[in-house]
Amino acid sequence: MNFSSFGQKLTGESGILRLMDDLGRPLPEGVTPCRLGGGNPARIHEVEKIYRREMERLLSWGDAFEQAISRYDAPQGRIMFIDAVVHFLRREYGWDITSENVAVTNGSQSAFFYLFNLFSGTKPQRKTILFPLVPEYVGYADQGIETDTFVTLPARVVHSGDHSFKYYIDLPLVERYLAEHPEVGAICVSRPTNPTGNVLTDTEISALSALAATHDIPLMVDNAYGMPFPNIIFPEMLEGTPAPHWDSHTILSMSLSKIGLPSLRNGIIIADKTVIKALSALNSIVALASGSLGQILSEGLIRTGELKKLADTHVQTFYRGKSERARQLVETFWGDRPYRLHRSEGSMFLWMYFERLTIPTLDLYRRLKERGVVVVPGEYFFFGLESGSDEETAWKAHPHREKCLRLNYAMSDEEVERGLRIIAEETATFGG
Repeated sequence: MNFSSFGQKLTGESGILRLMDDLGRPLPEGVTPCRLGGGNPARIHEVEKIYRREMERLLSWGDAFEQAISRYDAPQGRIMFIDAVVHFLRREYGWDITSENVAVTNGSQSAFFYLFNLFSGTKPQRKTILFPLVPEYVGYADQGIETDTFVTLPARVVHSGDHSFKYYIDLPLVERYLAEHPEVGAICVSRPTNPTGNVLTDTEISALSALAATHDIPLMVDNAYGMPFPNIIFPEMLEGTPAPHWDSHTILSMSLSKIGLPSLRNGIIIADKTVIKALSALNSIVALASGSLGQILSEGLIRTGELKKLADTHVQTFYRGKSERARQLVETFWGDRPYRLHRSEGSMFLWMYFERLTIPTLDLYRRLKERGVVVVPGEYFFFGLESGSDEETAWKAHPHREKCLRLNYAMSDEEVERGLRIIAEETATFGG
C-alpha cells in the first residue's frame, strides 16, 4: 500500500499509539501486570453508582433508551446537554456564554485534532501551535496533519528540598518567542498538566491570556483533569487557589472521561461562536455527530450541580489519597537515593526524574515491561519542531528528556505498590 503523506504521518510510530497499545495488549505469559502507563481513570464506586442510577432511570422512561440509541444528535452536540452546560457555567462562574459557545466532540482528543489543524498549516501562510511549557501531553505530539506543526519551549525548573521540583512557564522566553515568530497561530497548555501533575498558576494563565490577546491568537486550555469536574486538583499543594479561566479568545476543553466515562468519549469545548461553528462543521464531516449516551447520562447531573458535587466530595478526595500513598511508597522504596518527584498538584500521575540514570528511560521502559510494569518514558513528552534553527530544537537538549517516567497511580493500591517496588529495583541498577 502506498499511503499519502497524511497516511504516513499519522500511521507511523508514535508515543500515543504505544501508550494505548500497552493498555490493551497482553504482557508476556506468566508476568503479573502492573499497568502504570496509560491514562485510564480509577473506578470510583460513588461515581459509578450515580451513573447506574441515571441509566436505570433512562431504561424506565418508556422508549427513552431506544430514542437515545436510535437517533443522531446535531453536529454541535445534544442540544439539551449543551443547554445544561451553559446553564451550569453561567451560574457557577458568571461566564457570559450561550449555546453558541459550546460544542461536544467524540472526546477531547478529537477536539484537539480539529483545533490544532484549524489554526496551523502552510496555506495561506505558515502557522504553528506553540506549547509554552515542555514536557506536555504525549497525545498532542502527532496530531498535526503537516510536519513541523508544533513548537515547544522548555520549562523553568525550580527544585525544593532533596526530592521535589516544579516546572514553571518561562514567561519572558514565551513573550520573546511570540514577538519574533508571527507565524504562531495559537498557544496551548494543559491544566493540570499531563504528564507532570503541574497546575499552572493563575498568574501564568493570565499572562498567557494577555499575550494571546496581544497577538490576536487563541489560548487553548486542556482542562481534562481540572475544575469543575473531575476536579483532580489538590489545593494544599498549590500556590493560591486556581480558578477556571475563559474569555472570548480562550478555547477551553473539558471532558467526561476522567469523571468515570472514558469509553463514551465526550469532550466539551467552550469557545467563541466562530470556533464552535467550525468544530460543528468538522464534526459533521468526520463523525456526523458525537456520541449521545454520555451526554444523556450526565445532562441532569451537570444541570443540577450534582456532577460537580461528586467531583468535590469523592473524586478529588479519592485521587488525593492515591497521590499521597504513591508518594509515600516512593519515599520508602528509594530512601536517600537520588530522585525527584514533580510536586503532585493534580491529575493522576507521578512524574519522576532520575538525574543520575545511566540509560535512557525508553530503554528502562523496555526492561520494566519485561517484568510486567508498564510506564510511559519521558522522551515522548518532549516534542516540537525537528528541523530548523538550534533555538527550535533546543528541547532535545532538555536535561529531563531521557531521565523521567510518567506513572499512573489510579490502579489498585497493590498494583501501584508492586510496580513501584520493581521500578525502584530496576533503576537501582542504573544509577536511579
